[in-house]
Amino acid sequence: MTADGPRSTAPDVADVVALGESMVTFLPSRPGRLADVPSFERAIGGAESNVACVLAAAGHSVRWIGRVGADGFGDHLVEAIGAYGVDVSAVRRDPDRPTGVYFRTAGDRATDAHEVAYYRAGSAASAMSVATMDLDAIRSGRVLHLSGITPALSADCLGLMRELTARRPGRPLVSFDVNHRPGLWRDTGDGPRVLLELARGADLVFVGEDEAWDLGGPEAVRAALPEPDLLVVKQGARGATAFHGTRVTSVPSLAVDVVAAVGAGDAFAAGFLSATLRGLPVRDRLRHGHLMAAAALTVPGDLAAPPARDHADRLAALDDAAWGRLRLGPGWTRGGDPTTGAPATGDGACGATGDGPGGTAGDGPGATAAQGTGGAAHDGTADRAGGRSGEGADEEVRTS
Repeated sequence: MTADGPRSTAPDVADVVALGESMVTFLPSRPGRLADVPSFERAIGGAESNVACVLAAAGHSVRWIGRVGADGFGDHLVEAIGAYGVDVSAVRRDPDRPTGVYFRTAGDRATDAHEVAYYRAGSAASAMSVATMDLDAIRSGRVLHLSGITPALSADCLGLMRELTARRPGRPLVSFDVNHRPGLWRDTGDGPRVLLELARGADLVFVGEDEAWDLGGPEAVRAALPEPDLLVVKQGARGATAFHGTRVTSVPSLAVDVVAAVGAGDAFAAGFLSATLRGLPVRDRLRHGHLMAAAALTVPGDLAAPPARDHADRLAALDDAAWGRLRLGPGWTRGGDPTTGAPATGDGACGATGDGPGGTAGDGPGATAAQGTGGAAHDGTADRAGGRSGEGADEEVRTS
């Protein structure tokens, strides 16, 4: 997992470089139509920058690279993401194009009542291209994390993504979260085809089993996507299946007492990548993905501090029966009974809420968070009042 070529002018090698658009998000002060909401709370949103923030909180060296306007919203994004310990030194500022923003309603985005108003056309991020971005800096990590949102922003962004997913000797390990957003591809309708093309160039791919191609199960997805060395097919409440060469590993989701169904998708990817960087077995990578997702689901809107590494390792090492009995609720990240996930009464390495400048708020509340077609949060709900750790759409991080 090394970068490509000499880097005399590039930053030091990071564990992970995440490239993509981050926007300022406006979250409603109360439920209702956008026309009726009197005020909004400022937040930040972006799948790749969210993964960067979670990985930095877990102790990894992380660099987020994007393009924002030379405006106040761009200042805010750079400062807020940097406050999580993410290196933002390679973010480009565009003097001619604005930072993207969007507004949304409070309802579940899987319902007809949900509204989102994007103001991202012509944004600074849409001008990301091979010519405007520092390719050495982008390739200056052990892992390069990308998503399927970026190629939908413009033809230039698609060209950049094709360059970064081209298979060349010496490139970093390329991680690609499909993140199919049909609304972003409405003008061309090319989303599924383009995302399949890009995924074939990646080394590690995250995709929901019903996302983009609707192929009908993990095996069908693998048959259509044999090229990546590691393919993670997310199955919502049932768990996730990883294809690693000829090996197949499945891990069921955890039962979670969901506080807010937000942040799970990006947290799952971050947990899996963290375990990958540590060289853990594929089963444990999947389990760490589920655990990080559970951390996001069991806090009331704030970005969850990751569980202490030794606590997460103990839970990931449980036998299958104990893993299946595990139920995680608010406060579990502070440590406690490794067979139940109950929080400890003593001190732990991490609290249940983040110590950065804010937290996460998703694109729609629900019983659980999972990414399916269109990225809607619609995981199956576990019995009683809980849910299942799973995978969600890109979320927002509250900053004020």
